[in-house]
Amino acid sequence: MGPPGAGKGTQAKRLVDEFGMTHLSSGDILRAEKASGSELGKTLSKFMDAGQLVPDETVVNVMAKALTGGGSKGLLLDGFPRTVPQAVSLDQQLFKAGKPLDAVVVIDADTSLIVDRITGRWSCPKDGQVYHVRNIPPRKAGVCDLCGTALTQRKDDTAEVVKQRRA
Repeated sequence: MGPPGAGKGTQAKRLVDEFGMTHLSSGDILRAEKASGSELGKTLSKFMDAGQLVPDETVVNVMAKALTGGGSKGLLLDGFPRTVPQAVSLDQQLFKAGKPLDAVVVIDADTSLIVDRITGRWSCPKDGQVYHVRNIPPRKAGVCDLCGTALTQRKDDTAEVVKQRRA
């Protein structure tokens, strides 16, 4: 758990590689649903494009579908739950599925560091590889090292949105 840009995704990838768990990133799942063009995706787009948090009920419904799969070595939830109602719903779902919650990791960082991380973040829309203009730059500016696709920056990767989410 932690604010956007605190490093949840980076640490999640390391833990998944080390322990073989299934990584469920709420942000990735919500963005994929948005990109699908479904009715739910269109609804998500209204909130996400404005830099607003998606309502709890909607997030819970989307994540419930993802939780039903689950890996044999466990699930690593990234960015979910974000609120108390989401946590209560997750607890109920895990109890029904007989999947205990083993640990919660909280990552926090100073707002100025998070603003720097997010505003400098670029990613490959094809393979999901993430770069940072200063910390993890691609070999060729604006181009994915792995596949050569032009890098993109999310619409909500702005200082204003970060500060709004931290409030």
